[in-house]
Amino acid sequence: MTSPLYGIPLTMNDGTEAEFGQFEGKAVMVVNVASKCGHTKQYAGLEELYGRYRARGFEILGVPCNQFGGQEPGEDADIAEFCSTTYGVTFPLAAKSKVVGKEQHPLYAALTAAGEDAPQRVKWNFEKFLVRRDGSVLARFPSAVGPDDAELIEAVEDAIS
Repeated sequence: MTSPLYGIPLTMNDGTEAEFGQFEGKAVMVVNVASKCGHTKQYAGLEELYGRYRARGFEILGVPCNQFGGQEPGEDADIAEFCSTTYGVTFPLAAKSKVVGKEQHPLYAALTAAGEDAPQRVKWNFEKFLVRRDGSVLARFPSAVGPDDAELIEAVEDAIS
């Protein structure tokens, strides 16, 4: 059975339309990102993680969001330029989106509802959702857990195995 996540529409950072289904069969870490946050330096670690595991079927989807402290004020082109020139980011970026509230992106509605308990609101920038190859949510990591955290790396290895 195909995961309901795969039918969710995405607008990518360059304006192209896609679906989360473009990642079907791969493990994906979905991260709401911001360029003026105390956690922004995680871009470097995310890119390193991406480089380390991409050939084994791992993807990262960065979802810029300006809902937490106004820390992503730029337009999509500015965000792409910042990520590329400052951190060498090569993983895909979605268009700037809302991850909480009435206008929450459908991907985040599905991700936050995937927990065993009642849906849990995204609390801050750089919260990470790890999706297995089959489209089910394996793990969720708060902002303070960096891309080099042993527990996160173990979960990525589990997701791609």
